[in-house]
Amino acid sequence: MAEDDAQLDTDTLLAMLQSLLAGLEVSQDELLEALLDSDGDVEVAAALLKGEGSSTPSKTKANRAKDATRKRKRTASLTNWLQKPPSTQKLPRNKESTAGASQSKPPSKKPKVVDVSDSENDAIVQPESKEAAVRAAPDASPTPNRVHPSTPGSSKPLRMITDVLRPPEPSKPALPKLPPLTLGTAALVAQHTPCTLHSSILPPELACRLFYKLLDEANTRWKRVKWFLVDKLVESPHLTSFYMREQRSSEWDESAQYWYNGTVTENPPVFPAELEEACGYVESVVNAELAKRKRHDMEWGGSSGWKANVAAANCYKGAKEGVGFHADQLTYLGPYPTIASLSLGTERLFRLRETIPKEEQDSRSARTFNVSLPHNSLIIMHAGCQEHYKHTIPIIPGTGIDAFKPTFPRDPSTPLTSYNERINVTFRFYRPDFAPSMTPRCKCNVPMTLRAQQKARGRLSVESGNAEMRYLWQCNAGAQNDGKACGMTKVMDMKMEGRGPTLGDVREGAEA
Repeated sequence: MAEDDAQLDTDTLLAMLQSLLAGLEVSQDELLEALLDSDGDVEVAAALLKGEGSSTPSKTKANRAKDATRKRKRTASLTNWLQKPPSTQKLPRNKESTAGASQSKPPSKKPKVVDVSDSENDAIVQPESKEAAVRAAPDASPTPNRVHPSTPGSSKPLRMITDVLRPPEPSKPALPKLPPLTLGTAALVAQHTPCTLHSSILPPELACRLFYKLLDEANTRWKRVKWFLVDKLVESPHLTSFYMREQRSSEWDESAQYWYNGTVTENPPVFPAELEEACGYVESVVNAELAKRKRHDMEWGGSSGWKANVAAANCYKGAKEGVGFHADQLTYLGPYPTIASLSLGTERLFRLRETIPKEEQDSRSARTFNVSLPHNSLIIMHAGCQEHYKHTIPIIPGTGIDAFKPTFPRDPSTPLTSYNERINVTFRFYRPDFAPSMTPRCKCNVPMTLRAQQKARGRLSVESGNAEMRYLWQCNAGAQNDGKACGMTKVMDMKMEGRGPTLGDVREGAEA
């Protein structure tokens, strides 16, 4: 190598070499190989590429032997593509291929030997035509995956290209899918899920009155929510509405708009008399259950306890309406909320499925739990359900549902009729420390939504404190802005955002 060339970088050497070729079209790969063969000497490399040879003493016999083949256009190497070391083993030539070489036939008429050697130094013969295939392997079988017998001088058999490029077998066997488990009693629901099931929660007459009242409102005022999903406008497969427990400050009107994908809504109505009466029963049952349970540190720790101040209502008409797997947004609920879901009307199936964190997906599978929710039943989704599970009211095509026959008519003069609607009311406690005024806004100037990062469960985060779950504020503008959003995401930090008190704060204060 010339002393001056040794001080130059590769890009400079390539430029110098190209300038010496006088317009000869040579690929960069060929330039690099020529530099390697000439130990970085630009003049020797240029002579090699021109096929002129060189009298430089440092030029080896191996380099001179390559001169005869320099003018051939190199083809892409499958060896390089597979990132395997090249094999030094050569395949023997038969008479026909030797004769072909002496007659200077074009390279396309010869069988192409592609070296994709693995640790066993196997090689592959890939003919370019049927005639070449016969010449290269006269005893080859048309069976695609046939292993060829060893060639003379080779200790390993040839393989078909399809065998080598076949995807590798998974390093670990796939876990078997667990069949769905039907939970037919309240005890089984409590045993297998973070939920409790309660039947006949309301007096029968009140349950019927509330069903009639909400069904009338669903048929006249409730709407199907529209939003953008993957740049397409979609519509909820059920009617929905939102109620406030009492007339609160105007800032809470925003929560009615953004509880379901940012759909613009009118100011939410207050609870009708029947809903207010039912709410008292629900609160009593929920607080009795909370008194029995071990509570999470991030739950609301205020003295008010659990008090339903809003209600989201849905109406499912027949078996063709439902809602897919989802976890409720936590924007105003905060971490580890308790949600009480009241069912009125026809019985429907409620499904729960745990979300397995990434760290555990190789060791266990998720199971789906089926729970039937009849008229006048209450299922309470306790703290952790929205963080660790998703739930659905499935649409089951081709199946019917049992009609609901109320035990009390609308009024004494009206005969009893059957219904196929299910009314669902989810009573929720919107935390004061997650009021709309404390909701961060993204770059679109739209309130962000709060969700638990379910699949990252178990990872402690500096930003979210000493918690097993990380919560993310996310831009949700794309749901209503023609699918356009800034994509902003930030980790929720309870202390930095001035939220609380939580039960953890209360316990720490008691211990101090």
